[in-house]
Amino acid sequence: MDLRKLKTLIDLVSDSNVSELEITEAEGKVRIVKGVPPGPMAYVAAPVPAAQPAAEAAAAPAAPAAPAAAPAIKGHVAKSPMVGTFYRSPSPGAKAFVEIGSTVKEGETVCIIEAMKILNEIEADKAGTITQILCENGQAVEYGQPLFVIE
Repeated sequence: MDLRKLKTLIDLVSDSNVSELEITEAEGKVRIVKGVPPGPMAYVAAPVPAAQPAAEAAAAPAAPAAPAAAPAIKGHVAKSPMVGTFYRSPSPGAKAFVEIGSTVKEGETVCIIEAMKILNEIEADKAGTITQILCENGQAVEYGQPLFVIE
């Protein structure tokens, strides 16, 4: 199945009330299941003993500070169009499609994502220079996960 067609199907399922879609074609079978988004978290405050004076309650330790935000990424972020396993080269031991500093053209293959035993070539969606590779070879990736930074 064409990668663009698969991405369109994924987008349609994510934007609709459909929770599962299965399509069979001559080339194979595709099943897309929408995950259930996590519900809002409920926080319950611990009860304060009635005998505690207000001054002591105000002096209670503050909640830990929010974690530092991730550093800002400069440039275009190429994201994964599907869930699967990220590979930098066409086969084990082969030269990687791109390295940091490689110049790529729009439509040039930058990696492979294996999904359901099918190797899908992922193409650069923008021309430029690879400044960061954000995934390790053999790492599982999610839909929309950043793979490369192209400037």
